[in-house]
Amino acid sequence: MKRMLGIDFGVARTGIAVSDPLGMMAQGVGTIHSGKIDKVAQQICDYVKEYDADTIVVGLPKNMDNSVGERGRACIEFGDLLKEMTNCQVVMWDERLSTVSAHGFLNETNTRGKKRKAVVDTVAATIILQNYMDFKIKKG
Repeated sequence: MKRMLGIDFGVARTGIAVSDPLGMMAQGVGTIHSGKIDKVAQQICDYVKEYDADTIVVGLPKNMDNSVGERGRACIEFGDLLKEMTNCQVVMWDERLSTVSAHGFLNETNTRGKKRKAVVDTVAATIILQNYMDFKIKKG
């Protein structure tokens, strides 16, 4: 079975996570310092090759009323670019509160300062991917 990538696409940083080969567990693999959207997408393509992924799960930030704002539209644009650049299925996944959950996890592990800033996006990507995989397992 091919792997999946989880992406927390951000203005300053983009977090990356990968699934295990069985699609049951997500693991953070890194953070890309965001710049031009095409350069970030190219780096994601490198992860696709490295992990032999066939699915990319991009976090879609939605407002609490389920509407999609400016940041959400940027993520959809990024997802569309990834579809063009890879042969992967790209899934937009509701990421509401994933960053809040990531901060909660980092609070529990007492991760502070620069170290926290460096990993919060990777943790958020891991949460996004794990939530998607849990949904797929429950759905059957």
